[in-house]
Amino acid sequence: MKRKEVFYARDLQEIKLMTQFSDIKVSIIVPVYNVELYLEKCLLSLVNQTLNEIEILVVNDGSKDNSQKIIEEFQLEYPTKIFGFIKENGGLSDARNFGIDRAKGQFLGFVDSDDYVSETMFEEMYNLAIKYDAEMTICNLQKVDENGSVTQKLTQLPGFPEKIILKDNLSVFSDISYFACNKIFHRDLFDGKRFKKGVHFEDIELIPQLLLQCRTLAFTPNYHYQYLERQDSISKSHTTKGLDILKAVETVSEKFSQSQFAHQTKALKDFQILEGVYTFLAYLAFVKEDSDFHKMSDVLDDFIKTKGLKTKEILQYRRFGKNYLLSLPLRKKIYYILSLL
Repeated sequence: MKRKEVFYARDLQEIKLMTQFSDIKVSIIVPVYNVELYLEKCLLSLVNQTLNEIEILVVNDGSKDNSQKIIEEFQLEYPTKIFGFIKENGGLSDARNFGIDRAKGQFLGFVDSDDYVSETMFEEMYNLAIKYDAEMTICNLQKVDENGSVTQKLTQLPGFPEKIILKDNLSVFSDISYFACNKIFHRDLFDGKRFKKGVHFEDIELIPQLLLQCRTLAFTPNYHYQYLERQDSISKSHTTKGLDILKAVETVSEKFSQSQFAHQTKALKDFQILEGVYTFLAYLAFVKEDSDFHKMSDVLDDFIKTKGLKTKEILQYRRFGKNYLLSLPLRKKIYYILSLL
């Protein structure tokens, strides 16, 4: 190697080290696509965080509305916190990956641009992560309507302490909800891993894989994350894209068999029941096209047979120590039982 090339290599290494040991504690990645009605509220909740050492990476994924104008206004007002980027439309996973590749923080968080968070969310979650040397920290979240009224509380780890040693509590793997947005992740978890592009339910595909790399989790029961239920949301359009749920479960099942927990097969089977059966059936209930419904039902039947899941096991599945089916409202009980029988 020539002398000039040696110095260049050293310069690159120094830049990399500076990035690794940046004073940014949390990088918050916000993908944006045509959310001009909601973006300001989202960004206000982030720039007002009580944790000062943050960066907010706002990734405009090819929006065609006034979202970019809002981003630029926030950049001008908060130049040390808001960092805007524009890219061609590639979908949620692609926008998140774009942010991950540019993040400098010790931890990464993801906020959807039509949602908003409490002002103390990232300070409390970061402090818990440091206190317990946790690779992943989780908070509760709640669904809200467009008026800000709470429509549903989504409790994540009922009865669990702040510090959770995963090998002693592997039931967490099959019991928690795999949202990306109510968690922060140590950046090392993403070494060699990214959200899968071009699919729906990318969280179910990736977040369990990240969890399997963890030793310690941290948890706060505070409802920091406000998940907006939009009437015009793409999630209201239920098609055969829902089959991505089963594909995600297949991928996670393969990774589980290669993980440190491969011998704990009950945890894997419970994960397959919750996400592959109950989550899939919940989606299937809103599929309108008869041909899609029957096709997806057949694929689910094959999934259940291939995984060796017995109807009795599915009906007796326990989440956080309680029978899952019995904990549901009557209408859901009837729907699930009829679907399974």
